[in-house]
Amino acid sequence: MKVIARLFAVVTSGVVLASIAGAIGAFRARERIVPIDEPDADEVRLTAIFAPLHFRSTATSFRGGTLDCWYGGGVVDLREAVLDPAGAHLDVRAVFGGGQIVVPESWRVTTNVVGLGGIGDGRSKVQRSAAAPELVVEGFVAFGGFGVTSELSEAQLHGLDEAVEGYRRRRGATMDQPV
Repeated sequence: MKVIARLFAVVTSGVVLASIAGAIGAFRARERIVPIDEPDADEVRLTAIFAPLHFRSTATSFRGGTLDCWYGGGVVDLREAVLDPAGAHLDVRAVFGGGQIVVPESWRVTTNVVGLGGIGDGRSKVQRSAAAPELVVEGFVAFGGFGVTSELSEAQLHGLDEAVEGYRRRRGATMDQPV
């Protein structure tokens, strides 16, 4: 019994230390990452670091970009985006965070995310055309993850929009200013 208690203490201490190190890294990343989050941007740099995120893309040639969710998360809605003919690559990183990536039902999505967590495609398991646009999602997660879906209810979107607006208000930013 003492061995189990000692093992539990070591694992718990490791998780606490990882959490502290992740928080320090998140604060540093938040200072140096400059978001590119215009809805019509073909390449994006999205962040949800100690914050909520709701991004809707209307890009006409979406090529991908990066998504960092550290102690935060939200939704990246790509249903109105058109993929670049060569496809798109989204590099994701999550530390104690994550979110949903919402894509059109017809898109092929290939994933390669490693770490303690992961990514799951929750869409219906249908055969998608080999000629269908392809989004490749790669990256790293630590105690977090991402989900790929094609649907999101208006109630979910409304709740997320309220969270984002509340966060902006607390930080003193308007909807036109980055947080």
